[in-house]
Amino acid sequence: MADPRIIDVTLDEHSIGWRSADVDQERRIAIFDLLEGNHFAPQRAHADDYAGPYRIKLESAEGRLGIHIHREDDSHLETLVLALGRFRRSIKDYFAICDSYYQAIRASTPQQIETVDMARRAVHNDAAELLRERLEGKIEVDFDTARRLFTLICVLHLRG
Repeated sequence: MADPRIIDVTLDEHSIGWRSADVDQERRIAIFDLLEGNHFAPQRAHADDYAGPYRIKLESAEGRLGIHIHREDDSHLETLVLALGRFRRSIKDYFAICDSYYQAIRASTPQQIETVDMARRAVHNDAAELLRERLEGKIEVDFDTARRLFTLICVLHLRG
């Protein structure tokens, strides 16, 4: 029976550079929320018709994202590689608006925080849609899964 979901996600520690406490908190929340509820269905058929659940490892190297997909027993199924060039602007915008958000939390009025948060969500939503487009035909994901995966891509993109 098909179970198209992620049950474990790890980030390649060699891909991760320096990260602030705020970014580390975003990573923890994204992983927690992702594991609580997601839809992740690789579209390539496998000889044994395996259809989940999945363990994934995300890695960033040389401007590419590697999504290593494993079975529940941790045996490797496939690796999908995506060029990150199309995400550079989204990642840059997301980090800029997140910095503004963290500053607003510390020193602004509730209305100012809400305004910045709305802008942050809009950038995040646009990036999630871009990720869904880039995964089309390769991995089917729902919107919330794409948002959480984009957050993790951003964490991988940081360099010390």
